Amino acid sequence: MRKIYIVLTYTGTLLSNFIKLYTQKDYSHVSLSFDEELEEMYSFGRLYTYNAFIGGFIKESLTSGTYKRFKNTETSVYEIEITAKQYIEIQKFVKAMYKRRKEYKFNLIGLFFVMFNKKIKRKNALYCAEFVKRALEEGNVDVSYLPEIIKPEDFKKMKNAKLIYKGKLRKYRTRMRKIEIPKPITIIHRRAAV
Repeated sequence: MRKIYIVLTYTGTLLSNFIKLYTQKDYSHVSLSFDEELEEMYSFGRLYTYNAFIGGFIKESLTSGTYKRFKNTETSVYEIEITAKQYIEIQKFVKAMYKRRKEYKFNLIGLFFVMFNKKIKRKNALYCAEFVKRALEEGNVDVSYLPEIIKPEDFKKMKNAKLIYKGKLRKYRTRMRKIEIPKPITIIHRRAAV
């Protein structure tokens, strides 16, 4: 068995505040990672840290870009156990998309129409939750019970999703480091020679 990670975030940006106001949910963005350290997270989002309206398929990092700028980003990280075959298929799909990332656009119109419970499909355009759902489908992970018009918070409902962290994204990795407790010092008393 292998594991993938669904990363829900709320950065506090203007767009994320708008999404949160509409959904009344904690999170406005979702990413997919193949490793527990979240070294590489994939999603659809802003291509430039300071411009929310130019978006596409991106590789996200905890230490650069949007997450570096918005230090108080809140997150919930879910671990999902899948088969090795599913893991390979999802990874193959995501890596192929990333190689052709310049062909993809952020589905801002589709995101807007989510408010009206309408699905707008555009060629080579997705928003974050559409991408994560599609990646899971490409790996033959059963997501048929998730809504057709998907939002980031819907991934909390995945049958085998296990919450492994909730809190500030910048503190995520520190929760993983083990604190080494120093060994007690043994003091040996020697008698002074007389």
